[in-house]
Amino acid sequence: MADPCAIVIMGVSGRMGRMLVETVRDSGKARLAGAVERPGHDWVGRDLGTQMGGAASGIVVTDDVAAALRGADAVIDFTAPAATVALAPLAADAGVAHIIGTTGMTAADIASVDAAAKRGVVVRAGNMSLGVNLLVTLTRMVAAALDDDYDIEVIEAHHRHKVDAPSGTALMLGQAAADGRGVDLDAVSDRARDGITGARQRGAIGFHAIRGGDIIGEHDVMFAADGERITLRHVASDRRVFSRGALKAALWARGRAPGHYSMLDVLGLG
Repeated sequence: MADPCAIVIMGVSGRMGRMLVETVRDSGKARLAGAVERPGHDWVGRDLGTQMGGAASGIVVTDDVAAALRGADAVIDFTAPAATVALAPLAADAGVAHIIGTTGMTAADIASVDAAAKRGVVVRAGNMSLGVNLLVTLTRMVAAALDDDYDIEVIEAHHRHKVDAPSGTALMLGQAAADGRGVDLDAVSDRARDGITGARQRGAIGFHAIRGGDIIGEHDVMFAADGERITLRHVASDRRVFSRGALKAALWARGRAPGHYSMLDVLGLG
């Protein structure tokens, strides 16, 4: 049997960081090899287990990313775009697979990650849920099957603390719809409707963001034509769907050739 996959978690004090720690800890296929927080954070220099309210784990939270990566197989990163961009070359140089769940990344951010992926393994997705990634595949298939008599609208809902819109998942779904139709998403994207906007443009892909309460994540892709409507939907009721998907990606990435992969590759749907 192969040794457990050694995984480093970035941003361990956050909601996703804690969930990732628990998911790795409870897995029989992986072990926690390191825990990282930003410089100056209260957790730095302290035992991770006690900081999470449990028994001492023997893993000390560090702000030294390069040191944390030594000997690791993968690093899971649900942080912020600037932190992810800074981590990408460090992970590539260390030979550590970089699993990215960070959202809100710009085209320039993704280009920086692409550059690191030329010499390292990167798995990046706007959503690590296995169900959402199946939804992406279904969206592409339905968009390819239906012409632009069917208007496409992507509707997403998240908690009040989410800082980016549309969500990374909504953009994944919009891109899948555009790919299915063979069009450039930037050219057909409609993200702002307010006031007298005029009639809906044929072939547009609309985006709508709802923010409120503690909604974990809900995504709908609507195909609406005269006389009928088709809606594809995914609802996340537990954040563990994201941490389980990230762990699956880390296990899959171990030993892969350098490249920029997606969760569709992990699922064998790429």
